[in-house]
Amino acid sequence: MYGKAFAPEYQGALTTLSVNSSLTDVLAAGTQELRAAERAGQHGEAARSGLAVAEAHRRLGQVGEAEQAWKASYRAAREAGDTAAMAWALWSGGTLARQRGSFPLAWRLLGLAAELGERGGDVVVRGYSLAGLAETGRIQGDYEAVRKLHEQLLAEARRRGEARHTVWALEGIAQIHRNTGAYDTAFALFEEAAEIAARAEDRRGHAWALRGLADIVSVRDGDAERALGLLSEAETSCRAMKLSSALAYNHKMRGNVLYRAGRYAEARDLYEQALAEFRAMSEPRGEALARLGLAKSLARLGRDRAETSAEFTALAGELERIGLRHAREMVARAQEEFGLVGEVAR
Repeated sequence: MYGKAFAPEYQGALTTLSVNSSLTDVLAAGTQELRAAERAGQHGEAARSGLAVAEAHRRLGQVGEAEQAWKASYRAAREAGDTAAMAWALWSGGTLARQRGSFPLAWRLLGLAAELGERGGDVVVRGYSLAGLAETGRIQGDYEAVRKLHEQLLAEARRRGEARHTVWALEGIAQIHRNTGAYDTAFALFEEAAEIAARAEDRRGHAWALRGLADIVSVRDGDAERALGLLSEAETSCRAMKLSSALAYNHKMRGNVLYRAGRYAEARDLYEQALAEFRAMSEPRGEALARLGLAKSLARLGRDRAETSAEFTALAGELERIGLRHAREMVARAQEEFGLVGEVAR
């Protein structure tokens, strides 16, 4: 049995915040508690409040502020001699590094966070940090290296009845299956994740699961209207919680659904919207995926062949530099789709 989802990154005076709290509310409450803790010289409480501030900034796409906040949280935790709080700050920093496409830094910070979490006796931050490492490898497309870690973390989360972490692990494994063509298995896992998230009142996890289901319904079943309906349902939660990144990925997926349905002008508009959203939050992976979808849509709408080839070549180079293997393979498939393999862009 799973209990109600909770947010372990909301600590100290902020434990009353819900996993579904609006990020603007989290930021306001966290900043207020942080300032009070700093005035009182309470380093431990400053570290805990600062963690919530860092995470709110990160999820709102305010990467500069998030960078400052997690580092300040780490310094306060070190002053307090709180090893577990240091681990949580490093987890936040590693998650931000992954979001910004700095994968080597993400691996280093998340690895340190897992070590400190174990040393500090905090099994939750250790689990979240290992999950962060698994997600980093999955996003980069290194599926074989992280599949077992995903499954190990899923087993641990199920054993402890942690709904939110179970949902995360199910969605990660589902995404691996989806990206390797096992659509039925992926659909079943996304469906289970959606059910657990709904029962546990985890709106963020539920929104991501609905996005996964929409993707499968579109690519496997060719049912664009059902997919768009699932995405609309997910978007409601994203907007209510101010989930900027999740909302941008929702819009990018809506573009994918429309593109597959041959509705290229509508797809172009959604990709342009998602691209602007990703650029505003400095998220290079989302930006590259939106650029790819936009380039394909424009090609279908009659864009000059040489311009399309140049865009694909530039994207391939960017993804190679970032280290996104799966996304790089998507560009290669797009080049095949438009008969541009081997062409030298002028």
